[in-house]
Amino acid sequence: MRAFAVACLTAVVIAAGVAAMLDNFVQQSAAVAFAEPTARVQGLSKIR
Repeated sequence: MRAFAVACLTAVVIAAGVAAMLDNFVQQSAAVAFAEPTARVQGLSKIR
């Protein structure tokens, strides 16, 4: 029973760590994506 509890606790800690890393990565990607809002507008205006 103790081994099962340790395994569950380890899984929760790993899952929380991975979730924090993914959240940080998504936030950085969003900041980069919206850093230059004019880039998309200029690209669309060249097509017209």
